[in-house]
Amino acid sequence: MAYIDELFRALIENGASDLHLAEGQPPKIRRHGEIVPIWPDSPPLTREQMAYMLSEICTPEKWQKYEECGDLDFAYQMDENSRFRCNYLKQAHGYGAVFRIIPTKILTLEQLNVPQVIKEFGDMRGGIVLVTGPTGSGKSTTLAALIDYINTNYGRHIVTIEEPIEFVHRNKRSIITQREVPEHAPTFASGLKAALREDADIVLVGEMRDLETISLALTAAETGLLVFGTLHTNNARKTVDRMIDAFPADQQSQVRTMLASSLRGVVAQLLFKKADGKGRVAINEILKVNNAVSAIIREGATQKLQDVIVAGKAEGMQFMDDAIWEKMLDGTISPHEAYMKAIDKKRFQGALPPEESDLANASGG
Repeated sequence: MAYIDELFRALIENGASDLHLAEGQPPKIRRHGEIVPIWPDSPPLTREQMAYMLSEICTPEKWQKYEECGDLDFAYQMDENSRFRCNYLKQAHGYGAVFRIIPTKILTLEQLNVPQVIKEFGDMRGGIVLVTGPTGSGKSTTLAALIDYINTNYGRHIVTIEEPIEFVHRNKRSIITQREVPEHAPTFASGLKAALREDADIVLVGEMRDLETISLALTAAETGLLVFGTLHTNNARKTVDRMIDAFPADQQSQVRTMLASSLRGVVAQLLFKKADGKGRVAINEILKVNNAVSAIIREGATQKLQDVIVAGKAEGMQFMDDAIWEKMLDGTISPHEAYMKAIDKKRFQGALPPEESDLANASGG
């Protein structure tokens, strides 16, 4: 048993999502969105403690890489029920690390309580689907549920390219090949390129953060693969803009045409604190690409996407502010939480308590 496992067990017992360790600081956890000490009166961690804990759960080669580069990402399995995504870093006071618990049981889309229209993206045979949101918004969890839905219902070859592998999938009706960057493929782009030669039907790209990866993902989607990718954007419009803006200006017109023909949908996700203080809830914006959306992307008129999403409710589309509004009205989230994450703040300002509304006015909200 590793010395650090005691901290991991406390993380699990507290129902927290992340463990934060930093030299010169006591151990802390993120619980229901808030950072709190793991134990009251914990002494700050020394350099020796940090070095011992961090080095004991990774290989000597990885530790050497961390010592040289100052960053390291990998996954650690404590036992069959507890797996963690590990990020090592160096900071002003020395060693640091953040660990996120990865549930070993993959929840279904129903259990996640996300809009069931998301299943339709798993039924598709080709194109690109983007699941977006800030870090820690549950993108990986939603994607894992979508991959599990395909695995349960279809006989496909699914290749995932991740850094690190988070959810471990077992083959059901499909074959799932999980590859880790840089262990099994040097980069996301090289893994994606290789997937084109691996008789894949579906490719999941853990992060689409550079021009080469985005370009290859579009090409793969055009050749008939179903590509799932993630971006750190908050809504559908920003997602489309980010995809196009990744390219040099002289290529953007061609990219708009490619994206207009290959994009199938965008699922944007934000996590909100529940009003009762018991955990968090995911709220989604959903864009399904139809002829109107394709035309908007081709024209470069992404400011029109909001109107199409609002008008496409019957098709299963959902505008983020509308979804937030509904969750606020049914009491799932507080007006303050809704106001803080909404796009159109003025729409939500009237729901705030008077003193908060006055503050929002004063700050120009």
